[in-house]
Amino acid sequence: MLTRAFTADGFEVRPVATAHEAVRAFSGAPPDVLVLDVGLPDADGRDVCQALRSHGVACPVVFLTARDALTDRLSGFHAGGDDYLTKPFALAELIVRVRALLRRGETATAAEAGGELWLDPAAHAIRAGSRIESLTPTEFRLLAALVSRPGTVVRRLELVAAGWPDGAIVNENTLDTYVRRLRLKLRDIGSTQEIATARGVGYSLR
Repeated sequence: MLTRAFTADGFEVRPVATAHEAVRAFSGAPPDVLVLDVGLPDADGRDVCQALRSHGVACPVVFLTARDALTDRLSGFHAGGDDYLTKPFALAELIVRVRALLRRGETATAAEAGGELWLDPAAHAIRAGSRIESLTPTEFRLLAALVSRPGTVVRRLELVAAGWPDGAIVNENTLDTYVRRLRLKLRDIGSTQEIATARGVGYSLR
């Protein structure tokens, strides 16, 4: 239905059915705008968005979901989304929102951010070459936030917002514990990249 509606309005559409297909299809050839359902059959659409961001995909993302709670909407934005539309919705409204995102300016495709790292939202894992390491959902979201901004210090509050639901009480040491676990997993897969500490500020991937 969405494909027909967008095509009739003059868009070129590339539909995919799963999170795995989305990451493979759009990492190398990003669209101008990505319309992404949160409830994909093999992964959460928000994890797909983070994976794509970590692979250098900078196009605007519109989330579609049946979840309309404030915490769900906030988590969509924390995952790198640009707009959020709850079901049921009018097709005309979705198309107007997509056109509004296109008008913000030319889509900038970020430089390849992950190096050899490949975040797999369907498997909730990270790959480097032939090696793979499983991640917990929180580890996945934290690492995606770092990989999507290589060389940039991501502040602690930003990482907490990316890793945990809005309103969650996260102790000061909890984030540090997760970062230590991520460092070990990066080492285990032989990654050349590492998580650096900006003391009292946050962390960066370099």
